[in-house]
This record gives sequence, structure tokens and C-alpha cells, in this order.
Amino acid sequence: MHSNSDWPELIRKAVTEAEAVLLGQLPILQEQATRNHEKVLKAFQEERVATYHLHGTTGYGLGDSGREVLDRVVARVLGTESAIVRGQFVSGTHAIAAALFGVLRPGDHVISVSGTPYDTLEEVIGLRGEGQGSLMDFGVTYDAIPLDSQAKLQYPLISESITDKTRMLIVQRSRGYAWRNSLMISQLKELVDYIRKNHPHLIIFVDNCYGELVEALEPGDIGVDLMAGSLIKNLGGSIAPTGGYVAGRSDLVKLAAQRLTAPGIGEHVGSTLEWQRLFYQGLFLSPLTVSESLKGAVFSAAFWRALGFEVHPEPEMLRTDLIQAVKLGSREKMIAFCQGLQKGSPVDSHVLPIPSGMPGYEDEIIMAGGTFIQGATSEFSADGPLREPYIAYQQGGISHTYVQLGNILAALNLWQLGLLS
Repeated sequence: MHSNSDWPELIRKAVTEAEAVLLGQLPILQEQATRNHEKVLKAFQEERVATYHLHGTTGYGLGDSGREVLDRVVARVLGTESAIVRGQFVSGTHAIAAALFGVLRPGDHVISVSGTPYDTLEEVIGLRGEGQGSLMDFGVTYDAIPLDSQAKLQYPLISESITDKTRMLIVQRSRGYAWRNSLMISQLKELVDYIRKNHPHLIIFVDNCYGELVEALEPGDIGVDLMAGSLIKNLGGSIAPTGGYVAGRSDLVKLAAQRLTAPGIGEHVGSTLEWQRLFYQGLFLSPLTVSESLKGAVFSAAFWRALGFEVHPEPEMLRTDLIQAVKLGSREKMIAFCQGLQKGSPVDSHVLPIPSGMPGYEDEIIMAGGTFIQGATSEFSADGPLREPYIAYQQGGISHTYVQLGNILAALNLWQLGLLS
């Protein structure tokens, strides 16, 4: 990368402005990070994590005390009765699917109360694809209630949609591939209170991807029944090589475990191989990597705003997830953005990302981010569907300095191609 003196004046000015904005946000970010460091450390200490818990098992994994203790540590961190943390989950989508298929039964009705869910869940539900074992294939019916114009839950519409068949409400905490506010814990608390008062029999499920350890409280702390997420996002601390989790009420977590393995086997099996220590160590480091990611997101928002682009959220806004959206406005600019960002990667920096189809997505996707763990958005990446208005979604960042460098390289790439003015 060229030295600062070689950068165009508008990029130098944008860096200076963004650094000033980040400096003003640091006290808030550091206070939150300190709270979550303390929470995670306390969970390790209360469960008496010991050296022998860090060693994995093979085969069936029977009697794996390290696996059982890790489940309890994560449950403490997430404020839930129970949790299963497994390398056998191949992604966050897989963990979410295990939870949904584990709990729901033919004839049940579910409502997504935060609008259309993330792209990869569309085929899990049955909104795309036919005859491949979706929830709809198994007789589960589905409705979606969009957020209102201020990205808030619409309680009257939710109540109108609830029938005697309704079993579960699904909430996506993060924005996903949408230009909207992510849902703060305070908003989830309002939903929980409303449902407990008016429809107490319903199960509230939260897609918690990208949200762990961003706020002081987790969905479990405010009474959410069930949640799921990925370990190559927040809770893996950029070290977990694979895996996901389901956490919540003990009875519901057990049902998810029966779906992951088999009825009668549930959470009692599953070897932990070589990843046991990495899961523990990644979880312990996760408050640090989340904090660095948030610093990087604030810089990114301020930087691209200074360059004249729309960003969401704005750098001064409170955050509940790691995602920073930048509206590029054209296919050409979005591709140039991702290709420039790739040059800031430690791995595959010489590779040129190009749009392509991916399993679970309807549109072409472009992804940038040379990561040590394939697809680990905890490390730093940007991606998005190639569709109007051409928004790139950044996530993660082991170090906010790396995030800054990646964004500067993306801007320089646009400049060199004549796409930045």
C-alpha cells in the first residue's frame, strides 16, 4: 500500500475524519468491552474450567467433561438455562435449522416478526426450493411481518397473525442483507414482555448471529426461549475452526440436540477432536475480538460517509451487532470495493473476488476476506448480493487497524478505477 502522502487528498481527509470520530466513540466501546470481558472470565471461573477440559475426545465422545463444561460456560455467558456447543454444526444456518426442526412439528405455524429472514434461511423455511425437506415440506406454515418504516416491530400485525396453530415467533437480531436497523436488546425485551402478557404459550426464537457480546445483555438475559448462532462469528473469537451453538430453555435445547444427532442420543455424544481447546480459547478471547470489530465498524462508517457514501448504521449510533453496511450504488463500485478490500487480507491478498452463485443464496454473491478459517466473518470480511442498491456488508475484525487498512485499500481501488470523486 502506498504511504499516506501518496493517497489522494479526499482519502487522507476521510481517514483523518474517521479517526477523530472513532476516538470520540472509544470510551463507550471500552466500557462495554470491559463488562463482557468480566462476564466471560466469571463464567469460566464459576464452571471451574481446568486443563483436562481442553483435551478433545474421539469416536462417540461419551463422557466428555470438557464438552459438558463448555456448554455450561456458554449458557452462563448467554444468560440461558442450557446450551449445546458443537463442532458438528457446520454453520450458523445449520444450528438455526436444528433448533427449528427440533422444536416444530407438522401443523405448527411460525411467524418471522422481523420481516423476511436472512437469505440462507429461505430454503430452510421453504420460501425457495421444493421437495428438499424444508419446514413447509413437513407441514409447517409460515408468515412474515415486516418491520415498520422506523425498523420497529409491528405488534398489532403480529397479534393479528397469531392463530391457534402458532407455535413460534422468529426474530432476526441482525440486519442480515437489509438496509435497516438491527434489533437492540431493549427492543427484544419489549417483544418478550408483550408476548408473555398476551400470548404466553408462544416460543420466541432469536437468530443471534453477529450479536453476541456487543451489548451488556444477551437474549437469554431478557427471557428469550431459544437462540442459535455460529462459532466462526462472534463467540469463536477468530480461533474456533468451525461449529455453532443452540442455547435457551433446557427442554428446547434438548429437542435441538435430538435433531442434531438422533432421538435418544441428543446432547450426550459428539467427539470434540482437536477443536476443544480452540473453542475455549476462542470464547475467552471473543470480548476482545468483538470490541476490535466494533472499533473497525465505527471507523468504516465514518470513513465512507466522509467519502460521500450512505452508511448504516451511522458511526455515532449504538450497535447491537458487528455489521456495517456501505451503499455503493452500482455493480461496478461494489465489485471494486470488495476487490480492493481483499488486498488488505493476510491470506489470498493476491486473489481477485468475483461474483458467483453460492449454496443457499438466490442472487450472485461477492465475498472479500482472506481468512485463516474459511468464511470466518469474525476475522474480517465484506460481502453482499449483487442486487440494487448494491450494498456491501462488512463484518468482524481481529484488529481494528486491519479493518482500517482494508477500507483504505478499497477506497484506493475505487479511486484508481475512476469510481471515486
